[in-house]
Amino acid sequence: MREREYLQIIHFDTLLDDGVINMSIPIVLPVSTDDKARLEGCSKFALMYEGRRVAVLQDPEFYEHRKEERCSRVLERIRWDDGLDQYRLTPLELRQKWKDMNADAVFAFQLRNPVHNGHALLMQDTRRRLLERGYKHPVLLLHPLGGWTKDDDVPLNWRMKQHAAVLEEGVLDPKSTIVAIFPSPMLYAGPTEVQWHCRCRMIAGANFYIVGRDPAGMPHPETKKDLYEPTHGGKVLSMAPGLTSVEIIPFRVAAYNKTKKAMDFYDPARHDEFDFISGTRMRKLAREGEDPPDGFMAPKAWKVLTDYYRSLEKIN
Repeated sequence: MREREYLQIIHFDTLLDDGVINMSIPIVLPVSTDDKARLEGCSKFALMYEGRRVAVLQDPEFYEHRKEERCSRVLERIRWDDGLDQYRLTPLELRQKWKDMNADAVFAFQLRNPVHNGHALLMQDTRRRLLERGYKHPVLLLHPLGGWTKDDDVPLNWRMKQHAAVLEEGVLDPKSTIVAIFPSPMLYAGPTEVQWHCRCRMIAGANFYIVGRDPAGMPHPETKKDLYEPTHGGKVLSMAPGLTSVEIIPFRVAAYNKTKKAMDFYDPARHDEFDFISGTRMRKLAREGEDPPDGFMAPKAWKVLTDYYRSLEKIN
């Protein structure tokens, strides 16, 4: 296979240059660096076996690829053996989950941080709205990033413990929620990257996607101003080509309502009632062993965070 064909069958499971041909097995001939240097200028060469010529390759093409990636496609799925493999569900496995749960709507929420009650409020509100629209069994796909994130982020294994505590506390309904790991790294590519995030969930069977404020964005290291205009991610998703079977649910800003002592959707007319607790401030509180305001996060989930930061102190 030439590189173009190899990429087609690795990533599409089909050959595309002569119609659509089902093909999921790469057929390549690995060569050593020395053989590549010796043969790269040849227009054709013979393959020999026990002194006999068994084939002739004409107009050969040499290209680099990763044998680990090729083997994982052919032999078996990648296993991390980190105690979290049960959460690494393929798109087909997720689609089967929706069938088993009799879901008539699937709404997906991505995050790379611990779940606080503001996140939960947005997910609860989305479910309520879907029920009002006539859906009987909407299911939440809570789909945290499982690849690389910033070095000061809470590691995946601790985030998964925290998410489990949120379900245990009943902040999110365990009967209508699937927690799975999205194995992609965080690239902080803003409106470009958020299309990837949304399309992956669409392929996994989600037909509603909650897009956050400034999705896949980051602040400037000095001015702290958002690198991308915060609303552009949602606007790009609303008109992105190829997202044919997913509806975008706009993000609603939630903050801590000091009067209600609970997370609440922000109302500019009552600005003084709200306290915006940033991720940086949340991590600082947990690191210093302090409690957040009542109603900010489920107690068991908060304890997971403080346990994580205590574990760092033991290491240091």
